[in-house]
Amino acid sequence: MSKNYLIVNRIAQVIVLVSTLSTSFVYAQGLGNSPYSALGLGETYNQANAANFGMGSVGISNASPFYLNLQNPALLARRGRFTAFEVGLIGQYKPQISQIRTGTTQSQRDFGANINYVALAFPVSPRWSMAISLRPYSYVDYKTRSYGRVQQNNTNTIYEAEYTYSGRGALNKASYSTGYRFGKNVYLGADFSFLFGNLTTNSDARVLINEVGGSATNPQDIVVSRSNRVNYGGLIAKLGAGWRPKLSENWTLNLGATFDPGKSLGATETDVYQQVTISSDGSRGSSLSDEDTLRKNSSSSARLPQQVQFGISIERNNKLTVGVDVGLQRWSQYRTVSGQSGNLSDAMTVAAGLEYTPKANSTKYWDLVSYRAGFQYIQTPYIVEGKRVNDMNGSLGMSLPIGSYFVNYVNLAVQGGQRGVLTGSQIRERYVRFTVGFSLNDWWFRKPVLD
Repeated sequence: MSKNYLIVNRIAQVIVLVSTLSTSFVYAQGLGNSPYSALGLGETYNQANAANFGMGSVGISNASPFYLNLQNPALLARRGRFTAFEVGLIGQYKPQISQIRTGTTQSQRDFGANINYVALAFPVSPRWSMAISLRPYSYVDYKTRSYGRVQQNNTNTIYEAEYTYSGRGALNKASYSTGYRFGKNVYLGADFSFLFGNLTTNSDARVLINEVGGSATNPQDIVVSRSNRVNYGGLIAKLGAGWRPKLSENWTLNLGATFDPGKSLGATETDVYQQVTISSDGSRGSSLSDEDTLRKNSSSSARLPQQVQFGISIERNNKLTVGVDVGLQRWSQYRTVSGQSGNLSDAMTVAAGLEYTPKANSTKYWDLVSYRAGFQYIQTPYIVEGKRVNDMNGSLGMSLPIGSYFVNYVNLAVQGGQRGVLTGSQIRERYVRFTVGFSLNDWWFRKPVLD
């Protein structure tokens, strides 16, 4: 009875924690200012857990019995008898977000942080494991401002207009994953996820005539504002496979692949025009007119792109793993809720990484610490003035055992890189990302044994 009570109590604690963190996911807005998040469904999150993040996010073919890897659901079946609960946090610091405007380089700094994932994995049988998880999928966070002359009959007037474009919002993903081992070294699995959240974009236009606040004789300028809000919700799926043939007594070859088919994602759109005043800080003030609703909760859908990933790695008895992953995503297939293409191109990711553990079966602390390093090259789906925006980064990581018997871990990783270059109107982002993950393992479902 006490054993059953302990298991129920642990499950209840996990449910309460996940429910609390779910609220944080709903209200979290991402990792700070990202101008490129204005495109597509926003800035997508890296789907690697903290342990894989440190080795270049390599994880399609390689998995470990000590850490949870959900990049390929088939490899869940590599987990042993332990139930694993993991929580991850991610932060991002951008010391430079730069762009050349009117012949000069303009720069700013930015910082943001968010919960990266919450996951629980448990064995069903020696061959079969399952997992549930909650993690952010993408976010939108940007604000830009431009100026131009007001035109009348295709001729510039003396009046100047200010145009402000901004966006906020996030999409999150709740997933159920399962993996099964066939025979000695063949693995198959699937991931079923519910994608949900909302994205809001605003476009404001103001003719610059009078000051903010105004007076009886010179009333303040009026802003014509358009606000578009889209609520998303729908099921998506991913299939995974793995093969682990033995090369010798000490070496194993790992091959893995995942396939995420393109799918329509349900959406409801609300689009309104409105006249508003300007507050003292320059932001929107009070409404001057009723909303002119173009669309209200109009049902539609967005088309998500196909994605395939391949991985190969070689492993020496939980001591050394070296791997390479390649991913292809058909963002040219993406369609907005209005059926437009989104001006995106197909994307590609190439990653390489290694993991080294001095002696996994030792009882000495520093023999059990894992060290990682990795590199990523990403051809993003963004095209600016006909030129591709590329992203390159390197990463380092380590796992520190904690607790009794050293079966729990703190996973640390840091990644530094650059996206874009200072050419034309491209935006160059230099960034440092860091993750902290907590991996807690326990044997939950043991049958009571009487001596």
